[in-house]
Amino acid sequence: MAKTKTQFVCSECGYASGKWSGQCPSCGSWNTMTEEMVTTAPQGAVRPASVPGRIVTFDKIPLESGKRFKTGIGEFDRVLGGGVVSGGVTLAAGEPGIGKSTLFLQIAKSLTAYGNVLYVSGEESPSQVKMRAKRLGIEDNIYLMAETEVGSILAGTEQLSPKFLIVDSIQTLYDASLSSAPGSVGQVRGCASRITQAAKHMGIAVFIVGHVTKEGAIAGPRVLEHIVDTVLYFEGERTSNLRILRAVKNRFGSTDEIGVFEMRDAGMMEVKNPTMLFEGDFGQDMSGVSIFAATQGTRPMLLEMQALCTHTQLNIPRRLVSGIDQNRLYMVCAVLEKKIGLKLYQQDIFINVAGGIRVREHAADLAMAVSIVSSLRNLGLPRDTAFIGEVGLSGEIRHVTQLSRRISECEKMGIRRVFVPKTSLERGASYGIQVEGMNTLSDVLARAF
Repeated sequence: MAKTKTQFVCSECGYASGKWSGQCPSCGSWNTMTEEMVTTAPQGAVRPASVPGRIVTFDKIPLESGKRFKTGIGEFDRVLGGGVVSGGVTLAAGEPGIGKSTLFLQIAKSLTAYGNVLYVSGEESPSQVKMRAKRLGIEDNIYLMAETEVGSILAGTEQLSPKFLIVDSIQTLYDASLSSAPGSVGQVRGCASRITQAAKHMGIAVFIVGHVTKEGAIAGPRVLEHIVDTVLYFEGERTSNLRILRAVKNRFGSTDEIGVFEMRDAGMMEVKNPTMLFEGDFGQDMSGVSIFAATQGTRPMLLEMQALCTHTQLNIPRRLVSGIDQNRLYMVCAVLEKKIGLKLYQQDIFINVAGGIRVREHAADLAMAVSIVSSLRNLGLPRDTAFIGEVGLSGEIRHVTQLSRRISECEKMGIRRVFVPKTSLERGASYGIQVEGMNTLSDVLARAF
């Protein structure tokens, strides 16, 4: 006879223990150990014999056409890598109220052009979903199911045979064969696994909406990210209408792309030229503010790098950043002290990338260094000048990728002068603006001020 025992599982990382504790021994989170019932087979029980799996060679496997379904929302298609893939499972996570349900209702409207779309709501009633759809101007023939039991959802999906399935959200679903509560680690993992298997078997493109924890990670174990094909994150401040969609995993495309949206009364509207949002528009030159041409995947955009240096009364000065890796600030400060001779050990330094976007490339080092020097000396930088380059430990300006794209974006946005690494310039290339190739940081500072 099968035995049932109690174990405690961390809702953040999935760590299991035989006894409860206030802090998870694995991830260190507090008050995340939840009780679950586990059924185990009795000792000495005879397990059923397994059926051998089907083995084939590559030449016998039919190659899929690779057709992608366009949603009509360019920013969303860009993040997915060109569109929705048949049989692909996409997990979209974000904070409550950031606009996940709104966006996927708009996506459902666009996908009805290719076939039936089934929208499963575990959080709202059908009338509540219809009220949101009416506000968004959506009156298409979208099939709706208000259900939380995953077995019933899959049975209804098999009966309807839709081409697309949207589940909102995975934390509200439960599997009747599991004894744990909805939203627990076991339920989230089990429901996601069954939905993924059904999607691969029936060839349905599935979108799973999920919530995030207070640390910003997807609620549930990390294995949830491993079993799906694509993981998307919604980022944005509640006080701002700006929303950023970022791919952290994509089996069908790049993970460097981002999509920029703006929340309005009519729904999520795509921002096709985000440079106007991330770069401030000031009529005069300001100290501590420089322009940097960043790339997010294949998209170039101009960002504003802000720095503030103030005299400190502390023994250890503060180094605070927003939107960039703090370790890069430490390195740039060390280079400025050693190679340029600046006395930064008496200064509190604050760095901010305007617009709330996060920069993950080292090509922003030069703009950061120039902004620090500008704030320290209280000298304004020209608004029509941009800085692109990685700063090495010897003070040299190192090579950056996609330089031609960055320079083209600068020219389009009215930049007249760009400082770039000399090693990245192509021989014989001509540009419509003044491009200056530099070897060292000291050369840039001598020409910029």
